[in-house]
Amino acid sequence: MIRINQLKLSITHTEEELQKKAAKVLHISSSQIEKLQIVKQSIDARKKPDLYYVYTIDVAVAKETQILKKQKNNQVLKAPEKQYTFRISGTQPLQYAPVIIGSGPSGLFCAYMLAKAGYKPILLERGASVEERTKDVERFWKTGQLDPESNVQFGEGGAGTFSDGKLNTLVKDTFGRNRKVLEIFVEHGAPEEILYVNKPHIGTDILTTVVKKMRDAIVAAGGEVHFHSKVTDLQIQNHCLQSVTVNGKHEIPCNIAILAIGHSARDTFQMLYEKGIPMEPKSFAVGVRVEHKQTMINLSQYGMEENSVLPAASYKVAEQLSNGRGVYSFCMCPGGYVVNASSEEEMLAVNGMSYHDRGGDNANSAIIVTVTPEDFKNTHPLSGVEFQRELESKAYRLANGRIPVQLYEDFCKNRVSDHFGKVKPQMKGNYAFANVRSIFPEEIAHSIEKGIEKFNDKICGFSHDDTILSGIESRTSSPVRILRGKTLTSEVSGIYPCGEGAGYAGGITSAAMDGIKIAEKIAEIYNPFD
Repeated sequence: MIRINQLKLSITHTEEELQKKAAKVLHISSSQIEKLQIVKQSIDARKKPDLYYVYTIDVAVAKETQILKKQKNNQVLKAPEKQYTFRISGTQPLQYAPVIIGSGPSGLFCAYMLAKAGYKPILLERGASVEERTKDVERFWKTGQLDPESNVQFGEGGAGTFSDGKLNTLVKDTFGRNRKVLEIFVEHGAPEEILYVNKPHIGTDILTTVVKKMRDAIVAAGGEVHFHSKVTDLQIQNHCLQSVTVNGKHEIPCNIAILAIGHSARDTFQMLYEKGIPMEPKSFAVGVRVEHKQTMINLSQYGMEENSVLPAASYKVAEQLSNGRGVYSFCMCPGGYVVNASSEEEMLAVNGMSYHDRGGDNANSAIIVTVTPEDFKNTHPLSGVEFQRELESKAYRLANGRIPVQLYEDFCKNRVSDHFGKVKPQMKGNYAFANVRSIFPEEIAHSIEKGIEKFNDKICGFSHDDTILSGIESRTSSPVRILRGKTLTSEVSGIYPCGEGAGYAGGITSAAMDGIKIAEKIAEIYNPFD
C-alpha cells in the first residue's frame, strides 16, 4: 500500500474526485488504483467560509515499487504495515479465572481481550446491564429518584456510556492499541468513520448497543459477566490476593483481580485503602458546564451558522491565568445535553452527553480549573474524594437536588438569575436557578470567570451575558491513583490497578487501551485455560 498525506478537497467532493486527486499525485490514471482506504480525515477551516477536508489515504496499486521511486517529496510514502498483535507467551498455569472489577472501558476491553484469548475472565459489575441501566437513568432524570448502584456513573459501560462517546486521545501509541480499540468498536456496531475522522465519537444511543454486543462476545468466548455484583472485600495473605467478596457474602477465589473500578467508586476506594492497597491523592479539575447556541459555535469555527455537510462544530480552549491556575474546556459536546450525573444521595454532579447525530440546539462543555492536593489541605489518599463530596453536597443543597443554573452575567455579579436569554437549557434532569458561583472557593470561581472572559477572544460570544452555567462538574478524572509498578501490579501480588479510576487514563479510548495493556501483561505471564 502507498500512503498519501495532505490531500485537500472541497467538503462537497465526491468519492470519484478523491480517487482522481490521489491518482494525480501519483501520476497515474484512476483506473490503476485497485483500492483506496481513508486513514485520516480532518477539516481545514483556516480560510472560512471556504472549508476543506484534508485526507491521509492508503492506496493499492499494481506497480507500487516503481511508483514510489518516482516520488520526490514526503507527501507519498510506503504505508506502514505494522498491525496490533496480542501475544500469548505466558507459561505459568492459572488456578482460577482472572476477575475483573468494573465494566467501564478498561474493564470491558480487558475482559474482551482475555476472553478472546481463552482466559475465561469473570467480569463483575456493581451496577446494572446497559439495558436495565438505561431505564434507571431515564427514570432518575424524570423523577429525581436516584439508584446509587445504577446511574450515569455505575453500570455496564461505565460513565462513558452516558457521555458523548468521544474516542480521541492524546496518548502516544506505538503498539497499535488505539487502532485496535476503534476496530473492536466498529466490529460491534460503531460507525466505520471512527477509524479515520479526526475527532471520532459514537454517541450514547449507539454506544449502548455496542457495549451489549461486546458483552455477548465475552460470554460467547467463555467469559462470565455478572451484574449487581459489587466487590466489598478482598482476602489477602502474605501480600498475595486469595479471593474477592461480592455483595458482602459471596466469595470468589482468585489470584488475579483487575481493579477497573472507575473514577466514582468512592466506597471501593475506601475499602481498598482499609485493606492496605497503596494509593495517593492526585490532581484533577472542577468547574461548570457552559451552554451556547450551536449555531454560534458553528459560526465561529466554520464561518457559517448552518452547514448541511459538516457535523456540528466543536472547540477546545485553554488559558493559563496570572494566578497560576490553568482553566480549560473538557468533554465538549456539540449539539448535546447537560445531564445530572449524580451517584450518591444528597450530592449532585453534572456531565455532558450527545447522541450520534449531535442534533441538539446547544453546544456544551465543561470549563474546569485544575485542583491539586494542596487545595485539599490534606495528604490523606482520599482527601480529593472528600473535596469532591463537599462541593457536590453544596450543589445539591443549592437547588434542592435539581441542577443549579445561572447566567454568566449573574455568575460574575454573584447573584441568582431569574430568566433565560436567547440560550435555553438543554438538560437531562430537572434544573433551577441558583448562585452556582457560591459552590466554589472564590479563587476557583474567579478563575472560571476569567477563563470564560479570555475564551471570548477565541470564540466570539463565548462570554455573552446569557451563556448558561451549571454545576458542578467534579468527575473529570479520578481523585486517586492506585499505585502500580513496572509489572503493572500493586504491591499486593495479583492486583492490577487499571484505567481511569486507578489514575492511568483520561477518557474512553485511553481507558480501553490501558485495559488491553493489562490483558497483555497477564498473557505475558500466564497461559490460558485449555
